[in-house]
Amino acid sequence: MRIVTLVENTSIDPMFTAEHGLCIYAETKKHRLLMDTGQTDALIKNAALLDIDLSRVDTVILSHGHYDHSGGMIPFCRVNGNARIIMQKSAALPHYNGERYIGIDRDILSLGQLEEIEGDLRIDDELFVFSGITGRRCYPRGNLKLSVIKDEKRITDDFSHEQCLVITQGDKRWLISGCAHNGILNILDRYYGIFGRMPDYVISGFHMMKREGAYSEEEKAVIVETALELSKMDTVFYSGHCTGIPAFDIMKEIMGDKLNALHSGEIIQ
Repeated sequence: MRIVTLVENTSIDPMFTAEHGLCIYAETKKHRLLMDTGQTDALIKNAALLDIDLSRVDTVILSHGHYDHSGGMIPFCRVNGNARIIMQKSAALPHYNGERYIGIDRDILSLGQLEEIEGDLRIDDELFVFSGITGRRCYPRGNLKLSVIKDEKRITDDFSHEQCLVITQGDKRWLISGCAHNGILNILDRYYGIFGRMPDYVISGFHMMKREGAYSEEEKAVIVETALELSKMDTVFYSGHCTGIPAFDIMKEIMGDKLNALHSGEIIQ
């Protein structure tokens, strides 16, 4: 199995484009797939540098309905008009951060290869998609600023449009999320309820980034508690994007080798 970070906020080398977004490429025994597509066409440029043929991708999973995970979808479809694109139906709803629209490009909804689902989906023996994350342990505080328009009313986003991908290869499982808006601990609780054990590897942002000011004591406590819980697991974590460098550093000090940073252009496995 080969996993490559095609797009992330930082790059392993200046030749790779970095942007506020996330795109993970994976090659399994049966599939070539993408989890998210970043914010722009950066995935196209970085894939070319890494000799990755995006025209051979057969599956794209959209983790949730935000621009920084879906903005590369239209550029991708210009080079690949056949890949199956899977997203939760509710990801198509208009999403906002304050008054700023942060939802998907509406042209995505016209793509013939788009498949809108509701709930979990077993693709085959390698790939499984799940949603339905309802727990609220260590819930990211940044979510409180985010809203969605549903039934012509603006409400606080509950991130029912968030979905996660599980890749099984032999006796190992990879859990890939986008931002973990529902909280990584709650995602892992849902995962455990499905599979009965924790994953071997996790790739996910933790949505702990704060754009202005220092963390409050409450925010810092959530970061520390999350890291302490994750450090108890026999799981290796890869994180970046919306985690934020200060939060990552706090978690790294607690988790040590169990936590690794993501960068554009980096081969993970």
